[in-house]
Amino acid sequence: MMELTGLLYIEDISVARIKTPAERLKVGQRIDVVIKNIDKQKNRVYFSYKEILGTWEDNIKDIQEKTIVQGIVRETEKDKRGIFIEIKPNLIGMAEYKEGLKYGQKVDVYVKKIVRDKKKIKLIIK
Repeated sequence: MMELTGLLYIEDISVARIKTPAERLKVGQRIDVVIKNIDKQKNRVYFSYKEILGTWEDNIKDIQEKTIVQGIVRETEKDKRGIFIEIKPNLIGMAEYKEGLKYGQKVDVYVKKIVRDKKKIKLIIK
């Protein structure tokens, strides 16, 4: 195995909007990453971690409509259109807005609809 130093931006850690890399990673932890880009002019290597967590199709395989799963509140829309819920580290869905939920809170959600061609999941917070 080869060690390589590079940059891993927060948006390349997870498809869910996380506030800090510490939500996924720990100092000293060894992880597999994919090389996203090599900038020869700046002599930098850019990595992606979320790429190894599987595709949308991989992660939706064991999720069924009309079932209840646990998720984590990741972002509430400011205009109250909805709340993003992380079901798996590389799978998020949207639920209708509900007052009082906080970022990082665990919630049970009902899988109302899976729209495979648009890669969307419609959820209801229980």
